[in-house]
Amino acid sequence: MRFKIFLEYKGTNYAGWQQQKDAKTVQGTLIKCVHEILKSSKGGGKFTELQGSGRTDRGVHAIEQVAHLECVTMLAPEILKMKLNDLLPSDINILEIEKAKNDFHARYSAVARQYLYVISKRRTALDKNYVWWVKDKLDVNAMMRAAKLLKGMHDFVSFSEKNKEDKSTLVDVRDIEITESSDRIFLRIKASHFLWKMVRRITGVLVETGRGKITENDIKIFLSSRSDEPAFFTAPPSGLFLEKVYY
Repeated sequence: MRFKIFLEYKGTNYAGWQQQKDAKTVQGTLIKCVHEILKSSKGGGKFTELQGSGRTDRGVHAIEQVAHLECVTMLAPEILKMKLNDLLPSDINILEIEKAKNDFHARYSAVARQYLYVISKRRTALDKNYVWWVKDKLDVNAMMRAAKLLKGMHDFVSFSEKNKEDKSTLVDVRDIEITESSDRIFLRIKASHFLWKMVRRITGVLVETGRGKITENDIKIFLSSRSDEPAFFTAPPSGLFLEKVYY
């Protein structure tokens, strides 16, 4: 049976989503709990796989990650949700579980993903793990104008770390929006998919634009030819959230 799982997590204490042999990860923690539930449930059960819609790096959070679980069990989705939340640590929470078609794949069935990055304009005692505090005053209007240049199909090789899983560095950015409140700046990016560190490097470059150190012409150059410069401005993971996966 295949289940579709919606979950949220605080990534601060995890080495990312992807299961690793010698590190605590979100996927690894979930798999461990599933094994324990199937082992102790009436009639037993058999675990096959658990895959997420995409990897999040160390320290990155999720407002709504999606995963699929393939297993043999008599447990109903709502009972499985309850049992998982009873076992999971407080920084991982199952939002919903529903039955899925056998061909549903959390990663490959997704048509778009949306990330949120939160910048704080002030020092914060409570939200340090959820924002990037930028001390300099930023020109948000300049950031908005620069962000528009990133919209559409572009080669984002300058904004990504080399990854053998990425067959192409072409990405269709379908929407990019910057808004602000009294003490926060919010950057939302929706795209067909994302390359490794892409959102954090886009954020860093836009912040440098807000500081007046990078121009719109610089961004055009980054999009037209490979440049190592954006890597120097990679934003920290603390302010990054996987916000929504679209199917």
